[in-house]
Parts: sequence; C-alpha cells; structure tokens
Amino acid sequence: MSMLKIKKGDTVKVIAGKDKDKEGKVIAVNQKTGKVIVEGVNMLTKHTKPSAQNQEGGIVRQEGPIDISNVMYVHKGTATRVGIKMDGDKKVRYAKSTGEVID
Repeated sequence: MSMLKIKKGDTVKVIAGKDKDKEGKVIAVNQKTGKVIVEGVNMLTKHTKPSAQNQEGGIVRQEGPIDISNVMYVHKGTATRVGIKMDGDKKVRYAKSTGEVID
C-alpha cells in the first residue's frame, strides 16, 4: 500500500458492519494489513490471567481492528472521501466534498 488516506487522530465514521453509523477517533493504523482501531468501535472481550501489571485478571473490553475500507473521514460533521493532491512539491490530503485541505 502507498499513502493511506486515514491517519492516527482523525475522526471517522463507520460505514459498514455491526457498528455502522458510529463515529470515533482513530487510535492506531496498521499500514501493512490495512486496518484501523477506532475508539469505542468493534469492542471485544478478552479474558486475562492475573499478572504483575494486572493483579486481578478477569474480563477486559477493548477495541478490535476494523478494515480501513469500512471507515470514512469526517470533515465538518459530514463523512467525505479523501483525495491526495500536490501542493507545490508536497502531497496533501483534501476533502473531496468541499475541496478543502485537511492537513
């Protein structure tokens, strides 16, 4: 994969799957597998043994990865596609609905 259009810290909306229409902030992006972890989306339960860090152990709820094709960037409250264009000699992302540069 070349340059991904979703980055850590972006606000995204889920457009497919069991968590459709939920919005959240991107916590992590895995460029190799094309997956993102979004705050409060695709919650999984994990059973953990007691350890030095977690004395209690038990059931922990955490976010699971979701495919990058199932999320859409949110710009000014609406989901929009993201494009890449050259700004001088630098690549920048822009919102296709408004044409405004994101970063």
